[in-house]
Amino acid sequence: MSCPSCGVKAERLDWVASDDGKSRLTTAMAFFLGMWARVLPWSQVAQRFGSTWHTVRVGVGRLVAYGRANQDLSGVTAIGVDEIAVGKGQRNYLTVVYQLNDGCRRLLWIGRERTEETLGAFFDWLGKERTQALEFVCSDMWKPYLKVIKERASRAKNILDRFHIMMNLNEAKDEIRRDEARRLERAGKKPVLKKSRWCLLKRQANLTAKQFTKLGELLSMNLRTVRAYLAVEEFQHFWEYTSAYWAGCFLDDWCRKVMRSRLEPLKKKAKTLRKHRPLILNWFAAKGEYNGGMVEGLNNKAKTRVKMGYGYRTREILELALYHDLGRLPVPDLAHRFF
Repeated sequence: MSCPSCGVKAERLDWVASDDGKSRLTTAMAFFLGMWARVLPWSQVAQRFGSTWHTVRVGVGRLVAYGRANQDLSGVTAIGVDEIAVGKGQRNYLTVVYQLNDGCRRLLWIGRERTEETLGAFFDWLGKERTQALEFVCSDMWKPYLKVIKERASRAKNILDRFHIMMNLNEAKDEIRRDEARRLERAGKKPVLKKSRWCLLKRQANLTAKQFTKLGELLSMNLRTVRAYLAVEEFQHFWEYTSAYWAGCFLDDWCRKVMRSRLEPLKKKAKTLRKHRPLILNWFAAKGEYNGGMVEGLNNKAKTRVKMGYGYRTREILELALYHDLGRLPVPDLAHRFF
């Protein structure tokens, strides 16, 4: 074959880890370094085996390319869609899609930014036949994601899961606490809400003895923050239902009570819950089997990967590392097994 850079004809060697046949790295060594990079930071792999960081990156790239080309996508019936921040600003996000099926939870796909076009590109990659086989799609309430899922995966049930819903309610509760703390300070009253944030945000089972005592003191006071806290705690009973019908009745009743309150941040969240009522009740159709906790768990692993690398200079390398660690990609059957 002809070298693409200098035009000189060179013999192609299958055991050389490059397309032009000029690499000093063999395919077996590339896969060997790539496999070790799953359990150690790339720099440590390079140091331990007398190589360079760039050589390890080449090995990881070869392993990921093989795995992505040969991965089995049959049986993908439940996916989770989310995003991870890789920097400051709206454009510094990656859209990540995970498979959530029991026994096979893995990273399926990564896209740049978080837009309708990005998620649409995932469904293009998955293909029409596999998209139609999807039964559940777990996501948050971000409008671009909901729109694309409705258009491209209409047969699947879109689940707005417990994790994101409770996170939104807790954000409203914390906003009420901050506003009331400032109001008490301006009025010159005793700062009873000082150092109370985690007392009100954490579940009671996770409170320390000091926080539990502080919470008891707050609950005896007539505060807007306390009313918001009790309303959010009441909503926790929503997840104890097994029937979607009765869960819907509870949701409607809870929203009516909140809308009659003067807790504006919580009223905004109640309006959002009403708007997405059918999608929220899909959680019961899935019987709680798929939820955002799974997605957040995989996201935390992705963030740990970023921290292990102390940041990556390019998005390509970051995506390579995430596929390598979380993709559960198949490895080639080599003549020599190293471990």
